[in-house]
Amino acid sequence: MDFIHYPIPGQAVTKGARRMYETYIFDIDGTLTDTEAAALRSLQKMMKVRFNQNIPLDELAFVLGIPGVVALPGLGIMELEPENGPCSTYMQDYRRAIHVFDGIQKLLSTLQERSLTSGVVTSKSYQKFRTGFGSFGLNPNLPHIVCADDTKLHKPNPEPLLKFLQISGARAESSIYIGDTRCDYECARNAGIDFGLALWSCKQPHLIPAKYTFEHPQDVLAFVKSRSFN
Repeated sequence: MDFIHYPIPGQAVTKGARRMYETYIFDIDGTLTDTEAAALRSLQKMMKVRFNQNIPLDELAFVLGIPGVVALPGLGIMELEPENGPCSTYMQDYRRAIHVFDGIQKLLSTLQERSLTSGVVTSKSYQKFRTGFGSFGLNPNLPHIVCADDTKLHKPNPEPLLKFLQISGARAESSIYIGDTRCDYECARNAGIDFGLALWSCKQPHLIPAKYTFEHPQDVLAFVKSRSFN
């Protein structure tokens, strides 16, 4: 797989034929919204309330970018399901720390203006998607939604992205999935969909052989303008 770095708006290093995209699919946490502070603080609170452990935030940073099923055992916690992990039980307590990354609103509205298909594939339950994401006002620009409730298997299994293709009518060969973790990359790879890495929150980019990398959301916007049919 070619590795294409896309650091400067309007410029790209490409190899081979220029692929056009009709469908842009996004992860949420770490891609559309900055949840890092809220995730760490909620995990810190969980460790205090549930396990009576006072852990500094910098000692919890290792959980960022890895699934809860991996993160929790790293803290010696084996009995909790990932759904009850760092970004869940106490997340609402730190809701104000979550915000949409600069440039995302413009990116999503541009996709709609160009009549390109867009949506999200997330590991959130629908309830958490609705309560934790709906207030940002991005939903009208994301008509197709796949949440954890919609599939039996979850990322990195391809089922969530395949479900997205089913409900949207999109084709894998003209779609791109943009996320910030190895789990997102593997889901896209397993579904036969090209992957773009959101470097603005990725913690270990050297471990993710993405086809495209983007320094900022504005770079994705430039990419859309250069790679769409419109």
